[in-house]
Amino acid sequence: MQPVSTLPWSTINSMAAAATADAASAQEDTQSVTKGVNPWLIAAAVMLATFMEVLDTAIASVALPYIAGSLSASNDEATWVLTSYLVANAIILPASNWFSLRFGRKRFLMSCVSIFTAASFACGAAPTLALMLVARVIQGAGGGALQPLSQAILLESFPPRKRGVAMAVFAFGVVVAPVLGPTLGGWLTDTYSWRYAFYINIPVGALALYMINRYIQDPPYIKNAKVPAFDNIGFGTLIVWTGCLQIILDKGQEVDWFGALWVRWAFLAMVIAFIWFCYQSWFKKDPLVDLRVLKDRNFLLGSILIFMFGIGIYSTVTVLPLFYQELLGYTAFTAGLVVAPRGLGAICGMPVIGYLSNKVDPRYLLTFGFLTFGLTTLYFGSITLQVSPTTLFLPILITGFGLSFVFVPISTAAYGTLKNEQIGNASGLFNLMRNVGGSIGISIATTLLTRRAAVHQSEITNYVPRSGQQFQNSLHNTTQALTGAYGPANAAHPAQATLYQQLGQQASSWAYVDVFRWLSLLCFFCVIIVWFFKKVKPGKPPAGAH
Repeated sequence: MQPVSTLPWSTINSMAAAATADAASAQEDTQSVTKGVNPWLIAAAVMLATFMEVLDTAIASVALPYIAGSLSASNDEATWVLTSYLVANAIILPASNWFSLRFGRKRFLMSCVSIFTAASFACGAAPTLALMLVARVIQGAGGGALQPLSQAILLESFPPRKRGVAMAVFAFGVVVAPVLGPTLGGWLTDTYSWRYAFYINIPVGALALYMINRYIQDPPYIKNAKVPAFDNIGFGTLIVWTGCLQIILDKGQEVDWFGALWVRWAFLAMVIAFIWFCYQSWFKKDPLVDLRVLKDRNFLLGSILIFMFGIGIYSTVTVLPLFYQELLGYTAFTAGLVVAPRGLGAICGMPVIGYLSNKVDPRYLLTFGFLTFGLTTLYFGSITLQVSPTTLFLPILITGFGLSFVFVPISTAAYGTLKNEQIGNASGLFNLMRNVGGSIGISIATTLLTRRAAVHQSEITNYVPRSGQQFQNSLHNTTQALTGAYGPANAAHPAQATLYQQLGQQASSWAYVDVFRWLSLLCFFCVIIVWFFKKVKPGKPPAGAH
C-alpha cells in the first residue's frame, strides 16, 4: 500500500468521501432504530428488564432453604425452583429472534416483561410448591428473551463508535447482577420474607414497561421482515435437549450421575435431540435458530469464549460464597457482603472499558481481562480456614475490574463481522452459550467440591494414621479440653467427633483450593484462544451495516 503522501489527490478525496459516506450511512442506520430518541434512555429501558431478570436468578438461590421450610418441602424438592426456571429460560433464549420477527420486537419485549412481572407476583404469593414451580416455569419463559433482545437493541441503538459503551452497559447488568443478588436476597429474606425477593420485581417491571413503550421502536428490517413458518421440529428438539441437559446438571450429583438409570436415559435423549437440532438448524432453509452464523470465525470463537467465561464467572460466584457459609459459618447476607466488592470492581471497570473499547484492539483487552481473572482466581487458590472477612477484599475487587475487560471485548469481537440482520439470531445463540456454560460450570464445581473433599480426606488420613503419635497427641489434648464439659468417662467420643469435624473442614478447604486453581488454568487457556480472532477495528460497525 502506498504512503498517503504519494497518493494522487483524486484518490485521497475519493477515500475520504467513501469514509464519510460510510459514517453517514451508519449514523442513518442507527437513527432508523432510535427515531431520534437519546440512546441512553433506550439503554436504561432495556437494562432495567435485563438487570431484574439476572438478579432474580441469584436472589432465588439464596432464599431456597426458606422457601423449602415455608412450603413444607425438602431442600432437594426446593431445588426444582431453580431448575424449572433455568429450563424454561434456556428454551426461549435461542428462539427469541423468531418471536421478535413474528410479533414485532417491541411488542414481544413488552409481553416478556409483563409475563415475567406477573409471574414474579405469583411466585411470591404461591401457597404450595406445585404452584410455585408452575409460576417459575412461566417466569423463566418470560425472562428468557430479555437478555438477547436487550443486547440486540443496544447494539443497534448506539452508533458504531459507541457500541463498546453499549456493551459496557449490558455487561453491568449481566456481570454485576449475579454478584449483588446474594446480598440483596439475603437482606430481603432475613429482614422481611423470601416472598419479597420476588415482589421486588413488580415495581421494576412496571417502570421497565413504561420506558420500553415510550422510547423503543422497531427498526425497518423487523417491521418489513418476511417471517418464515414456525420450525416445529427445531423448537421441539430444542426443548428436549436443553431441558434434559439442565435437569442432568442440576440433579446429577445427587443421584451419582450415570449411576442412576434415569440419568442415562435422559442423556441419550439429550444427545439424539441435540444432533437432530443441529442438523435441522444447519440445513433447513429457515430454521428457528440459524446455526450457519457459526461459519463466521469471530462469532464461533466468541461463542466458545463466552461459554468458557460462563463456566468461570458462575463457578466463582457460586463457590466463593459457599466457602464463607459452609466452612466459616457466615450467614447468606454476610457472605454476600464479603463478595460484593466484585460488583464494585465491575462498576469501576465499566467506564474504563467503555472508553478503551473504541480505541484498543479487543484482543489486547481480552488478554488483560482473562489474565487478571486467572491470576486473581489463582490467588483464591491459597485460601485457608484462617482468612478474615477483609483478606480477599482486594483480589475480589480486582476480579470484578478484570471481568469488565472480558465481557465487552468478547461481544465487540464476536459481533464485529456480522450483518445487522444477523445480530438478533446471533444474540440468542450467544447468550444461550453463556447460560449453558454457567450451568455446566456450577454443576462441575459443586461435583468437584464433593468428590475432591473425599479424596483429600482419604489422603490426610493416610498421612496421619490413627495409630500415629501426631493423632494420638491431638486426641489426648482434645479429650483433656472436653473433660470439664463431659466428664473423664464420656469425653473420648466428643473428642473424636471434634477431630473428625476438623478433618472434614480441612479436606473441604483443599477441595475449594483445587476448584479455584483449575478455574485459573481455564482462564489462561482462554488467552490462547483470544488470538485466533480476526482483527476487528475498534468502533467498526457490523458487516453490512452500511
